[in-house]
Amino acid sequence: MKRILCIDGGGIRGIVPATILVALEKKIQLLTNNASARLADFFDFFAGTSTGGILISILLCPDENDATKSKFSAQEAVNLYQNFGNQIFSTNIWQKIKNFGGLDEELYSAEPLENILKNYFHDLTLSRLRKPCIITAYDIERRGAFIFSQEDANSKEGYDFYLKDVCRATSAAPTYFELATIKSLVGVTYNLIDGGVFANNPALCAYTENKEKINPETQKSYSTKDLFMVSLGTDVKRSDGYNPQKMKNWGALTWAKPLIDIMMAGINDTTDYHLYSLFKAATVPNQYHRLDANSVQRIREVNESQMDDASDKNIQSLIEFSIEMTQSLDERLNFIAQCIVEPLNIKAKTASV
Repeated sequence: MKRILCIDGGGIRGIVPATILVALEKKIQLLTNNASARLADFFDFFAGTSTGGILISILLCPDENDATKSKFSAQEAVNLYQNFGNQIFSTNIWQKIKNFGGLDEELYSAEPLENILKNYFHDLTLSRLRKPCIITAYDIERRGAFIFSQEDANSKEGYDFYLKDVCRATSAAPTYFELATIKSLVGVTYNLIDGGVFANNPALCAYTENKEKINPETQKSYSTKDLFMVSLGTDVKRSDGYNPQKMKNWGALTWAKPLIDIMMAGINDTTDYHLYSLFKAATVPNQYHRLDANSVQRIREVNESQMDDASDKNIQSLIEFSIEMTQSLDERLNFIAQCIVEPLNIKAKTASV
């Protein structure tokens, strides 16, 4: 059984899946009676887009003294948002004047984000991550999806990159940050933007990637029944919608920022629908788990939920939302943790979720 973890894009709302990861890691530690257990020890494959790509990079970052162990815990991934969120999404009055509030240039300088990524990853390369993974981006020059693959980085010439550049590229959201111009380790230049433009929810990419692989146990391609997938979203329950009367008069500039949010939500929902249908058709619906705001009921709404709102008030609101959401998912997380720790017994388990 191959265990897969996927994390959506969503800017500062990455606090939501990061908090779920903390709870899941703690449950695994309790089940294994090992306080040092990490998520990277138990999942076999990872996929991330934008903020999700940064999160899985943190989870898979090897310890300098022992490459078989993780450098960071899930809690340290949450700390990225709490400690540095307001630096990443920070702009001063002169920058606002210069870019006309984001209408003429990107809203934020990429320099703070680049410095934070450098401090986390230094000169670590994609190939050195602990487990196979994919991280999405889009190549605007060659006009196509660009998938960073840890397996390709290890096995193919020219596919390895510095991890800090991978994370910079996958999070280069149009209108928020300028595109990322990066080079592979062999010196080929790529101009990339956020993978959220085609796969904000990267779970379907991960599904396809693994279906093409050979199962060493059967010597055949993996079937849906051979996969156990956990997909984490960054959505929050919101009381504010878009006013149709106002939208009637919107032009191209006004549409730019909300269009990204609408597009991301649509991609997320469509991907979830197809994956649920695939696992259901294979008669293993309990082997696919989508955890986002739509997974729970009776939970507070977050009024300020823009992906770049890193104010102290909004970060605190997202933290409280995430904790409440995790509490509501407790029974389901218990089941997931048991399946992850004992993958051979997944088919024998019955979930009451």
